[in-house]
Amino acid sequence: MDASSTRREILVGGGATLGLSVWGLPHRAAAEGPTPLKVMSFPGLSNYPIFAAEHKGLFAKHALSVDLVYTPSSQFQRDSLAKGDCQIIHTAADNAVAMVEVAHQNAIIVTGGDNGFNRIIAQPEINSLSDLRGKTVVVDAPDTAYALLLYKALKNAGLNKGDYSVNSAGGTTQRIDAMLKDKDHAAAAVINVPFNFRLLALGMKDLGSATKSIGPYQAGSVVVMGEWAKANSEVLVRYLQAIIEGRRWLLDPANKTEAVQLAVERVKLPPDIAARAYDYVVDPNEGFDKDAQFDMEGFMNVLKLRAEIEGQWGGKTPAPEKYFDLSYYKKAIAGL
Repeated sequence: MDASSTRREILVGGGATLGLSVWGLPHRAAAEGPTPLKVMSFPGLSNYPIFAAEHKGLFAKHALSVDLVYTPSSQFQRDSLAKGDCQIIHTAADNAVAMVEVAHQNAIIVTGGDNGFNRIIAQPEINSLSDLRGKTVVVDAPDTAYALLLYKALKNAGLNKGDYSVNSAGGTTQRIDAMLKDKDHAAAAVINVPFNFRLLALGMKDLGSATKSIGPYQAGSVVVMGEWAKANSEVLVRYLQAIIEGRRWLLDPANKTEAVQLAVERVKLPPDIAARAYDYVVDPNEGFDKDAQFDMEGFMNVLKLRAEIEGQWGGKTPAPEKYFDLSYYKKAIAGL
């Protein structure tokens, strides 16, 4: 898929950007107008706080106009950030590590978000991970993030690389298409909430949480280029404040009915599936991290997984500090 076709801009709210009015802003911000930001993410409920921030006027409150676009793959997303085609990406923390270690780019994680809400979904005839011996699993990029989670789960089930084949199809939508249309090359995949519900309704099997084998896992993260963050620190802080406030609104039980309807409208889910998905993402154990906190233990597991599965750093986990800068997050929290 080329850049022009990707820029069909599968946008929040069925085709409109998140450009917002600035009623109620302080005089200076209103006079200058909202700061435009392009944010790139994957489809799904990891974007729930973004949807909530738009829905409740929080981007406008913080003098921002946010254009959310979806990426077809993690590689496209990483390349877009590095080239400046977008300023912010919401992605798995391991993608930032790959940008630093593989592409030698100065990407930084500025806050956490969630564990990815990932399940291992398999074709109906697959009853266990060991049944994937000799089969083909479908992944996004073959050497980052959720692919590594899948390889680790398979390793724990007694399957090493070479005992199965890997089909690098792309993002969630592409992996689902492969599961539905090309089952010979897509016996199983890591699929997140709420898209797993669609496949389960068609008779596919849930083989468990993709993170079960490693414990805490820092998946959903906000990632930016280091140079851009330094030059636009105030803008980044305002963006983090908006999505943190959106997250707080979502996690308030008093807002459940409105939040479920938001998922119906923005993710195009049937009401019953939207309700199930909402319950999942607000679960205190499996759901969103409070205030988008960065999970250090979960991030150390990200690094351990890359060291073990990819042999990065000679198989030894490095110091984590080079991959993140939480100073912007701390300023955002302090200002709320």
